[in-house]
Amino acid sequence: MRVDGGIGFDPAGVVQTAKQAEEAGYDGVWCPETGHDPFLPLVLAAEHTKRLELGTGIAVAFARNPMTVASLANDLQSYSSGRFLLGLGSQIKPHIEKRFSMPWSHPAPRMREFILAMRAIWAAWNDRTKLEFRGDFYTHTLMTPFFDPGPNAHGTPKVFLAAVGERMTEVAGEVADGLLVHGFTTERYLREVTLPALDRGLARSGRSRDGFQVSYPGFVVTGDNDEEMKAATQAVKAQIAFYGSTPAYLPVLELHGWGELHKDLNRLSKQGEWVKMGEMIPEEVLRAFSVVCSPEEVPAEVLTRFGDVVDRFSFYAPYRMEPERWSAILAGFKSRA
Repeated sequence: MRVDGGIGFDPAGVVQTAKQAEEAGYDGVWCPETGHDPFLPLVLAAEHTKRLELGTGIAVAFARNPMTVASLANDLQSYSSGRFLLGLGSQIKPHIEKRFSMPWSHPAPRMREFILAMRAIWAAWNDRTKLEFRGDFYTHTLMTPFFDPGPNAHGTPKVFLAAVGERMTEVAGEVADGLLVHGFTTERYLREVTLPALDRGLARSGRSRDGFQVSYPGFVVTGDNDEEMKAATQAVKAQIAFYGSTPAYLPVLELHGWGELHKDLNRLSKQGEWVKMGEMIPEEVLRAFSVVCSPEEVPAEVLTRFGDVVDRFSFYAPYRMEPERWSAILAGFKSRA
């Protein structure tokens, strides 16, 4: 299992963070799209690292178009000497329409076509094939020499697709190189819903899981004493509550029979009761979504629960713990490799 770190939500200090991650032994880092662009920090990270894989986790696909993303990804693949991982996600309708002022329709078919369009563009550059992509959502039929960067010496980047629902997960299996499992995923949902959907998508494209990577940012609640464990528990419960209030993630709760919890969380979210929402998360729900144990026990617990189904794991810990302590946990994974 590969273990990844993160660039963080603030691009300041990217160079130091990336260097430290590589020195600590992380296999890759992911850069989110929140208040900052997810691509630009990776240019700096690529310049100051040699081995570390660098991914967007995630870039909002529908805020862009296949040509712009294909170009960005192609450049980062070149700058990083083949270490770039293009992580894409759909976001939800209100953000696409109201924040990005972009069209929203049929997210799974649109995403499938988005990725296929990028692959057609990359093929035009790398294989010198004529660009002739015509779909229901995207059309790309013009590529003149002036705008053609030519073949990439490092090939095309791997595409990872974020998915929660079955249809988007099937798309990942059909047209992507990896799946970015959402942090709001329990082991049961992963095994009973996500992976069967992934296998259906892979079968549709005539592929197996060989060479396909499943990446999972799992919640981790850990600390060296009661005070630290309490702070970690509160932070993770608050994050679980935030996701649990969102209708798009309801199926995860419904699988466990926790649909009523979503209704309560959704109601409180509309009232801005964020603290109260976190307090509503019972211990059973916390442990279903999280690894809860001492730092020394984290590697064994993660490998026991996910070692046979997850190829990449990263620590989803929305609380402060010194990087050196995470590095010690990472060393525990490496010693079991």
